[in-house]
Amino acid sequence: MSPEITISVESDWNEIHRVGAELESFFEHLRFSQEQCIRYSMIACELVENAIKYGHFSVDSRCAVLHVRVSGSTVLVQVTNPVHSEVRSHLQELDRTIQWTRGFQDPFEAYIERVKAISGEPLGMKKSCLGIARIAYEGRAAIDFYLDENERLCVAAVSTVV
Repeated sequence: MSPEITISVESDWNEIHRVGAELESFFEHLRFSQEQCIRYSMIACELVENAIKYGHFSVDSRCAVLHVRVSGSTVLVQVTNPVHSEVRSHLQELDRTIQWTRGFQDPFEAYIERVKAISGEPLGMKKSCLGIARIAYEGRAAIDFYLDENERLCVAAVSTVV
């Protein structure tokens, strides 16, 4: 049986800190190094932040679900959250960002290019799109997404334990 954890996440910015702390404990329990605990918790926190930022949390679908599974040398981090039609344009942007990040030989290059682009933007900019590049570079993870049969967005990052 693979070690795994599932966490419900409310639409509250404080949830990011709670999720990070809970996952650091989870990875510590699995005897991951401190660097690994931070890396995989960061991946989850970036995905949770995006779910809160772009998700549609209504009375009947109040939360996102974070699922983490460690299987052999693979860590899967997946966040599933409700979306609505107004956010569909975000899915196209998410796809473009993921494809753009994959276009670099080294994820560090994508990360640096994104930081350079952000540095030229006004301070009040609403979207940095840095999280995906950060997951690819710092998390050493491949990212993808899909809409499930219930029109919920599932964003997953897969990383190899190093």
